[in-house]
Amino acid sequence: MGVWRSAVDATHDFLAEADRDEIEGRMATVYLPQVELTVADADGTPVGFAGVSGPRLEMLFVRADVRGAGVGTTLLAHAVDAAGIRAVDVNEQNDQAVRFYLRRGFEVIGRSDRDEAGRPYPLLHLALVAERPSP
Repeated sequence: MGVWRSAVDATHDFLAEADRDEIEGRMATVYLPQVELTVADADGTPVGFAGVSGPRLEMLFVRADVRGAGVGTTLLAHAVDAAGIRAVDVNEQNDQAVRFYLRRGFEVIGRSDRDEAGRPYPLLHLALVAERPSP
């Protein structure tokens, strides 16, 4: 869970601490078992992961100290090429993630006022319109 916590601490400053703790507590028992997981590592140490379910990218997290090094782009490209993902939801307040996906061929196709658990964190619904992600 170190990768998740590092990534969330760097990009999700809008999350209330109680919500962050609840999500983290459910990650291993609820969220991860629902996805096909791909882990990126550097010298045997996990630095990022992506979770896919059907045509959707359900999660992509990269450790803060390796952000900008291509780990996220590599994980996304693998999810598109190997799993055929075409959609992802992103917290609207996570400007860095929104820019990341828009630069890699996704476009906003919808918005929800609350996240999937009903918390007051709006989601942007994105769909892949380009052939494949590029840096």
